[in-house]
Amino acid sequence: MKNYLNFETDIKNLETEIEKLKAPYNQDGLSEVDTKKISETQAELDKKLRDIYSNLDPWQTTLVARHEDRPKSKFFIDHLFKDFIPLSGDRFYGEDKSVIAGFAKFNETSVLVIGQEKGDDLETRIERNFGMMRPEGYRKTIRLMRLANKFNIPIISFIDTPGAYPGVGAEERGQAEAIARSIECCMELNVPTFAIVIGEGGSGGAIALASSNRVIMLENAIYSVISPEGCATILWRDPKRTLDAAKAMKLSAKDLLELKVIDEIIPEPAGGAHRDKDLILDNVRKSIENNLNEFVNMARDEVLNHRKNKFLKIGRNKGFVSQLDDIDALSMKKNNINVFIEKYFKNRNNLIFLGIFLLLVFSSIYFL
Repeated sequence: MKNYLNFETDIKNLETEIEKLKAPYNQDGLSEVDTKKISETQAELDKKLRDIYSNLDPWQTTLVARHEDRPKSKFFIDHLFKDFIPLSGDRFYGEDKSVIAGFAKFNETSVLVIGQEKGDDLETRIERNFGMMRPEGYRKTIRLMRLANKFNIPIISFIDTPGAYPGVGAEERGQAEAIARSIECCMELNVPTFAIVIGEGGSGGAIALASSNRVIMLENAIYSVISPEGCATILWRDPKRTLDAAKAMKLSAKDLLELKVIDEIIPEPAGGAHRDKDLILDNVRKSIENNLNEFVNMARDEVLNHRKNKFLKIGRNKGFVSQLDDIDALSMKKNNINVFIEKYFKNRNNLIFLGIFLLLVFSSIYFL
Protein backbone atom coordinates (compact mmCIF):
# COMPACT_ATOMS: atom_id res chain seq x y z
CA MET A 1 0.00 0.00 0.00
CA LYS A 2 1.38 3.38 -1.05
CA ASN A 3 1.61 6.26 1.39
CA TYR A 4 0.54 9.70 0.16
CA LEU A 5 1.26 13.14 1.58
CA ASN A 6 -1.50 15.68 2.17
CA PHE A 7 -0.70 17.61 -1.04
CA GLU A 8 -0.74 14.48 -3.21
CA THR A 9 -4.53 13.99 -3.42
CA ASP A 10 -4.63 14.47 -7.21
CA ILE A 11 -1.75 12.05 -7.62
CA LYS A 12 -3.51 9.45 -5.50
CA ASN A 13 -6.70 9.77 -7.56
CA LEU A 14 -4.85 9.36 -10.85
CA GLU A 15 -2.92 6.33 -9.65
CA THR A 16 -6.12 4.75 -8.35
CA GLU A 17 -7.72 5.30 -11.74
CA ILE A 18 -4.76 3.68 -13.52
CA GLU A 19 -4.97 0.63 -11.27
CA LYS A 20 -8.67 0.25 -12.10
CA LEU A 21 -7.98 0.57 -15.82
CA LYS A 22 -5.30 -2.12 -15.62
CA ALA A 23 -7.67 -4.59 -13.93
CA PRO A 24 -8.66 -7.33 -16.45
CA TYR A 25 -12.20 -7.58 -15.10
CA ASN A 26 -14.96 -5.37 -13.73
CA GLN A 27 -18.45 -5.87 -12.24
CA ASP A 28 -19.62 -7.46 -15.47
CA GLY A 29 -16.74 -9.92 -15.61
CA LEU A 30 -13.74 -9.93 -17.98
CA SER A 31 -13.22 -6.74 -19.96
CA GLU A 32 -10.83 -5.40 -22.55
CA VAL A 33 -8.01 -3.26 -21.13
CA ASP A 34 -8.12 0.28 -22.56
CA THR A 35 -4.39 0.83 -23.22
CA LYS A 36 -4.98 4.22 -24.82
CA LYS A 37 -6.80 5.49 -21.73
CA ILE A 38 -4.05 4.10 -19.51
CA SER A 39 -1.37 5.93 -21.53
CA GLU A 40 -3.29 9.20 -21.40
CA THR A 41 -3.85 8.92 -17.64
CA GLN A 42 -0.20 8.00 -17.09
CA ALA A 43 0.89 11.06 -19.07
CA GLU A 44 -1.43 13.20 -16.97
CA LEU A 45 0.01 11.65 -13.80
CA ASP A 46 3.60 12.34 -14.91
CA LYS A 47 2.73 15.96 -15.67
CA LYS A 48 0.99 16.36 -12.31
CA LEU A 49 4.03 14.94 -10.50
CA ARG A 50 6.37 17.34 -12.32
CA ASP A 51 4.12 20.34 -11.65
CA ILE A 52 3.69 19.60 -7.94
CA TYR A 53 7.29 18.63 -7.18
CA SER A 54 8.81 21.52 -9.11
CA ASN A 55 6.92 23.98 -6.89
CA LEU A 56 7.23 22.51 -3.42
CA ASP A 57 7.38 25.01 -0.56
CA PRO A 58 9.93 24.37 2.24
CA TRP A 59 7.39 22.67 4.51
CA GLN A 60 6.25 20.32 1.74
CA THR A 61 9.90 19.53 1.06
CA THR A 62 10.25 18.65 4.75
CA LEU A 63 7.34 16.22 4.46
CA VAL A 64 8.92 14.58 1.41
CA ALA A 65 12.25 14.27 3.25
CA ARG A 66 10.43 12.46 6.06
CA HIS A 67 8.38 10.19 3.78
CA GLU A 68 8.27 6.72 5.32
CA ASP A 69 8.88 5.02 1.96
CA ARG A 70 11.95 7.11 1.22
CA PRO A 71 15.11 4.98 0.75
CA LYS A 72 17.14 4.80 3.95
CA SER A 73 20.87 4.45 4.61
CA LYS A 74 20.72 0.64 4.75
CA PHE A 75 19.19 0.58 1.26
CA PHE A 76 22.07 2.62 -0.17
CA ILE A 77 24.69 0.60 1.70
CA ASP A 78 23.23 -2.70 0.50
CA HIS A 79 23.02 -1.65 -3.15
CA LEU A 80 26.02 0.65 -3.68
CA PHE A 81 28.81 -1.18 -1.87
CA LYS A 82 30.29 -4.65 -1.94
CA ASP A 83 31.80 -6.74 0.84
CA PHE A 84 30.39 -4.49 3.56
CA ILE A 85 31.70 -5.49 7.00
CA PRO A 86 29.65 -3.89 9.80
CA LEU A 87 31.58 -2.99 12.94
CA SER A 88 29.96 -2.44 16.32
CA GLY A 89 30.60 -0.88 19.70
CA ASP A 90 32.36 2.22 20.98
CA ARG A 91 34.70 0.35 23.39
CA PHE A 92 33.27 2.41 26.26
CA TYR A 93 29.57 1.68 26.73
CA GLY A 94 27.86 -0.36 24.05
CA GLU A 95 26.37 -0.55 20.55
CA ASP A 96 24.10 2.11 19.04
CA LYS A 97 21.85 0.58 16.38
CA SER A 98 20.75 3.96 15.03
CA VAL A 99 24.01 4.13 13.06
CA ILE A 100 25.42 1.51 10.71
CA ALA A 101 29.17 1.68 10.11
CA GLY A 102 31.78 -0.51 8.53
CA PHE A 103 34.31 -0.96 5.75
CA ALA A 104 33.31 -1.86 2.19
CA LYS A 105 34.33 -1.68 -1.45
CA PHE A 106 33.05 0.92 -3.88
CA ASN A 107 34.20 0.21 -7.44
CA GLU A 108 37.14 -1.76 -5.98
CA THR A 109 38.09 1.20 -3.74
CA SER A 110 38.10 0.59 0.01
CA VAL A 111 35.88 3.03 1.88
CA LEU A 112 34.45 3.52 5.34
CA VAL A 113 30.64 3.78 5.16
CA ILE A 114 28.60 5.41 7.93
CA GLY A 115 24.81 5.56 7.75
CA GLN A 116 22.26 6.98 10.15
CA GLU A 117 19.39 4.49 9.91
CA LYS A 118 15.76 5.27 10.80
CA GLY A 119 14.27 1.85 10.03
CA ASP A 120 11.58 0.76 7.56
CA ASP A 121 8.71 -0.29 9.83
CA LEU A 122 7.56 0.29 13.40
CA GLU A 123 9.65 -2.54 14.84
CA THR A 124 12.90 -1.51 13.15
CA ARG A 125 12.25 2.20 13.83
CA ILE A 126 12.01 1.50 17.54
CA GLU A 127 15.12 -0.68 17.36
CA ARG A 128 17.00 2.04 15.44
CA ASN A 129 15.65 4.77 17.75
CA PHE A 130 14.24 6.61 14.69
CA GLY A 131 17.78 7.45 13.56
CA MET A 132 18.58 9.50 16.67
CA MET A 133 22.11 8.63 17.75
CA ARG A 134 23.27 8.32 21.34
CA PRO A 135 26.77 9.18 22.63
CA GLU A 136 28.00 5.62 22.05
CA GLY A 137 27.01 5.95 18.38
CA TYR A 138 29.18 9.03 17.89
CA ARG A 139 32.05 7.43 19.80
CA LYS A 140 31.79 4.37 17.55
CA THR A 141 32.02 6.52 14.42
CA ILE A 142 34.95 8.47 15.89
CA ARG A 143 36.79 5.19 16.51
CA LEU A 144 36.19 4.02 12.95
CA MET A 145 36.99 7.38 11.34
CA ARG A 146 40.36 7.43 13.09
CA LEU A 147 40.98 3.89 11.90
CA ALA A 148 40.13 4.88 8.32
CA ASN A 149 42.41 7.91 8.63
CA LYS A 150 45.29 5.67 9.76
CA PHE A 151 44.99 3.48 6.65
CA ASN A 152 44.17 6.34 4.22
CA ILE A 153 40.63 5.14 3.46
CA PRO A 154 37.99 7.66 2.25
CA ILE A 155 34.83 8.09 4.33
CA ILE A 156 31.27 8.25 3.00
CA SER A 157 28.45 9.19 5.39
CA PHE A 158 24.71 8.99 4.76
CA ILE A 159 22.93 11.57 6.90
CA ASP A 160 19.32 10.96 7.89
CA THR A 161 18.32 11.98 11.41
CA PRO A 162 15.88 14.40 13.06
CA GLY A 163 18.66 15.11 15.57
CA ALA A 164 20.73 13.54 18.31
CA TYR A 165 18.76 11.64 20.94
CA PRO A 166 17.78 14.08 23.75
CA GLY A 167 17.02 11.47 26.43
CA VAL A 168 18.21 11.71 30.04
CA GLY A 169 20.47 8.68 29.71
CA ALA A 170 22.16 10.10 26.61
CA GLU A 171 22.77 13.44 28.33
CA GLU A 172 24.18 11.68 31.38
CA ARG A 173 26.62 9.79 29.17
CA GLY A 174 27.89 12.99 27.53
CA GLN A 175 25.82 13.62 24.41
CA ALA A 176 27.07 17.17 23.81
CA GLU A 177 30.69 16.16 24.38
CA ALA A 178 30.37 13.22 22.00
CA ILE A 179 28.94 15.45 19.24
CA ALA A 180 31.71 18.01 19.75
CA ARG A 181 34.38 15.28 19.65
CA SER A 182 32.85 13.91 16.44
CA ILE A 183 32.96 17.34 14.76
CA GLU A 184 36.54 17.79 15.94
CA CYS A 185 37.49 14.37 14.58
CA CYS A 186 35.87 15.09 11.20
CA MET A 187 37.79 18.35 10.85
CA GLU A 188 41.14 16.74 11.69
CA LEU A 189 41.00 13.88 9.19
CA ASN A 190 43.54 13.73 6.37
CA VAL A 191 41.39 11.53 4.12
CA PRO A 192 38.59 12.65 1.77
CA THR A 193 35.20 12.70 3.48
CA PHE A 194 31.80 12.93 1.80
CA ALA A 195 28.47 13.47 3.55
CA ILE A 196 25.24 12.80 1.65
CA VAL A 197 22.03 14.09 3.24
CA ILE A 198 19.43 11.59 2.01
CA GLY A 199 16.48 12.66 4.17
CA GLU A 200 16.60 14.83 7.28
CA GLY A 201 19.82 16.50 8.34
CA GLY A 202 18.82 17.69 11.77
CA SER A 203 20.88 19.84 14.14
CA GLY A 204 24.10 18.65 15.79
CA GLY A 205 23.05 15.08 15.17
CA ALA A 206 23.77 15.66 11.48
CA ILE A 207 26.69 18.11 11.59
CA ALA A 208 28.59 15.67 13.83
CA LEU A 209 29.08 13.50 10.73
CA ALA A 210 28.63 16.10 7.98
CA SER A 211 31.76 18.20 8.60
CA SER A 212 33.15 16.89 5.33
CA ASN A 213 35.08 17.90 2.23
CA ARG A 214 31.88 17.58 0.26
CA VAL A 215 28.39 18.02 1.69
CA ILE A 216 25.86 16.69 -0.81
CA MET A 217 22.06 16.65 -0.61
CA LEU A 218 19.33 14.80 -2.42
CA GLU A 219 16.99 17.25 -4.13
CA ASN A 220 14.16 16.86 -1.62
CA ALA A 221 16.27 16.44 1.52
CA ILE A 222 16.51 19.08 4.27
CA TYR A 223 19.43 20.27 6.40
CA SER A 224 18.77 22.60 9.34
CA VAL A 225 19.76 23.58 12.86
CA ILE A 226 16.35 22.61 14.27
CA SER A 227 13.09 21.12 13.03
CA PRO A 228 10.49 23.55 11.63
CA GLU A 229 8.11 22.56 14.45
CA GLY A 230 10.74 23.30 17.09
CA CYS A 231 11.66 26.62 15.47
CA ALA A 232 8.00 27.71 15.25
CA THR A 233 7.42 26.78 18.89
CA ILE A 234 10.43 28.80 20.06
CA LEU A 235 9.97 31.90 17.87
CA TRP A 236 6.19 32.22 17.72
CA ARG A 237 5.05 29.79 20.43
CA ASP A 238 2.88 28.24 17.76
CA PRO A 239 3.95 24.86 16.33
CA LYS A 240 1.46 25.30 13.49
CA ARG A 241 3.60 28.02 11.87
CA THR A 242 5.85 25.40 10.36
CA LEU A 243 5.78 26.94 6.89
CA ASP A 244 7.01 30.30 8.19
CA ALA A 245 9.77 28.56 10.14
CA ALA A 246 10.81 26.38 7.20
CA LYS A 247 11.02 29.41 4.91
CA ALA A 248 13.05 31.41 7.43
CA MET A 249 15.57 28.62 8.05
CA LYS A 250 16.48 28.10 4.36
CA LEU A 251 16.58 24.35 4.88
CA SER A 252 16.03 23.16 1.30
CA ALA A 253 18.86 21.94 -0.91
CA LYS A 254 18.37 24.80 -3.38
CA ASP A 255 18.67 27.49 -0.70
CA LEU A 256 21.67 25.84 0.95
CA LEU A 257 23.51 25.50 -2.36
CA GLU A 258 22.97 29.20 -3.02
CA LEU A 259 24.36 29.98 0.45
CA LYS A 260 27.32 27.65 -0.29
CA VAL A 261 26.60 25.59 2.81
CA ILE A 262 26.44 22.48 0.61
CA ASP A 263 28.38 21.64 -2.54
CA GLU A 264 26.07 19.58 -4.74
CA ILE A 265 22.45 18.56 -5.26
CA ILE A 266 21.62 15.05 -6.48
CA PRO A 267 18.44 15.17 -8.59
CA GLU A 268 15.52 12.95 -7.61
CA PRO A 269 12.82 11.37 -9.78
CA ALA A 270 9.58 13.32 -10.15
CA GLY A 271 7.58 12.55 -7.05
CA GLY A 272 10.54 11.91 -4.76
CA ALA A 273 13.31 9.34 -4.34
CA HIS A 274 10.86 6.66 -3.20
CA ARG A 275 9.11 6.56 -6.60
CA ASP A 276 12.12 5.30 -8.56
CA LYS A 277 14.76 3.80 -6.29
CA ASP A 278 16.85 2.46 -9.19
CA LEU A 279 17.22 5.95 -10.64
CA ILE A 280 18.19 7.51 -7.32
CA LEU A 281 20.76 4.73 -6.83
CA ASP A 282 22.34 5.57 -10.19
CA ASN A 283 22.41 9.29 -9.39
CA VAL A 284 24.03 8.73 -5.98
CA ARG A 285 26.53 6.29 -7.48
CA LYS A 286 27.61 8.81 -10.13
CA SER A 287 28.01 11.53 -7.50
CA ILE A 288 30.21 9.34 -5.30
CA GLU A 289 32.33 8.30 -8.30
CA ASN A 290 32.88 11.92 -9.39
CA ASN A 291 33.81 13.11 -5.91
CA LEU A 292 36.18 10.22 -5.22
CA ASN A 293 37.93 10.87 -8.54
CA GLU A 294 38.32 14.56 -7.68
CA PHE A 295 40.27 13.77 -4.51
CA VAL A 296 42.18 10.68 -5.63
CA ASN A 297 45.38 12.59 -6.47
CA MET A 298 45.28 15.01 -3.53
CA ALA A 299 47.93 14.76 -0.82
CA ARG A 300 46.76 14.30 2.76
CA ASP A 301 47.64 17.89 3.70
CA GLU A 302 45.72 19.19 0.67
CA VAL A 303 42.63 17.24 1.70
CA LEU A 304 42.79 18.72 5.21
CA ASN A 305 43.26 22.27 3.90
CA HIS A 306 40.43 21.82 1.41
CA ARG A 307 38.02 20.92 4.22
CA LYS A 308 39.23 23.72 6.46
CA ASN A 309 38.94 26.34 3.73
CA LYS A 310 35.50 25.09 2.73
CA PHE A 311 34.08 25.87 6.16
CA LEU A 312 35.99 29.13 6.57
CA LYS A 313 34.45 30.40 3.32
CA ILE A 314 30.85 29.82 4.38
CA GLY A 315 29.00 33.14 4.81
CA ARG A 316 31.86 35.36 3.74
CA ASN A 317 30.57 36.25 0.29
CA LYS A 318 27.57 38.02 1.85
CA GLY A 319 29.18 39.05 5.12
CA PHE A 320 31.66 41.70 6.28
CA VAL A 321 34.60 40.43 4.23
CA SER A 322 34.65 41.36 0.56
CA GLN A 323 37.97 39.64 -0.27
CA LEU A 324 38.34 35.89 0.16
CA ASP A 325 42.07 35.69 -0.63
CA ASP A 326 43.16 35.41 2.99
CA ILE A 327 40.93 32.48 3.94
CA ASP A 328 42.89 31.62 7.07
CA ALA A 329 42.04 34.96 8.66
CA LEU A 330 39.15 34.45 11.02
CA SER A 331 38.87 38.11 12.06
CA MET A 332 36.83 40.71 10.21
CA LYS A 333 38.83 42.93 7.85
CA LYS A 334 38.46 46.65 8.56
CA ASN A 335 38.24 49.38 5.97
CA ASN A 336 40.16 52.67 6.19
CA ILE A 337 37.27 54.56 7.83
CA ASN A 338 36.99 51.98 10.61
CA VAL A 339 40.75 52.09 11.19
CA PHE A 340 40.70 55.91 11.41
CA ILE A 341 37.77 55.94 13.87
CA GLU A 342 39.38 53.27 16.03
CA LYS A 343 42.71 55.13 16.19
CA TYR A 344 40.97 58.44 16.86
CA PHE A 345 38.98 57.17 19.82
CA LYS A 346 41.99 55.38 21.32
CA ASN A 347 43.65 58.77 21.95
CA ARG A 348 42.51 60.17 25.32
CA ASN A 349 43.08 63.81 24.30
CA ASN A 350 40.87 63.34 21.26
CA LEU A 351 38.07 62.02 23.44
CA ILE A 352 38.35 64.99 25.82
CA PHE A 353 38.32 67.44 22.90
CA LEU A 354 35.28 65.71 21.38
CA GLY A 355 33.44 65.82 24.72
CA ILE A 356 34.09 69.55 25.15
CA PHE A 357 33.05 70.22 21.56
CA LEU A 358 29.75 68.34 21.96
CA LEU A 359 29.08 70.10 25.29
CA LEU A 360 29.53 73.53 23.65
CA VAL A 361 27.27 72.55 20.74
CA PHE A 362 24.45 71.32 22.98
CA SER A 363 24.80 74.31 25.25
CA SER A 364 24.53 76.77 22.37
CA ILE A 365 21.45 74.98 21.05
CA TYR A 366 19.83 74.94 24.50
CA PHE A 367 20.44 78.66 25.26
CA LEU A 368 19.49 79.83 21.79
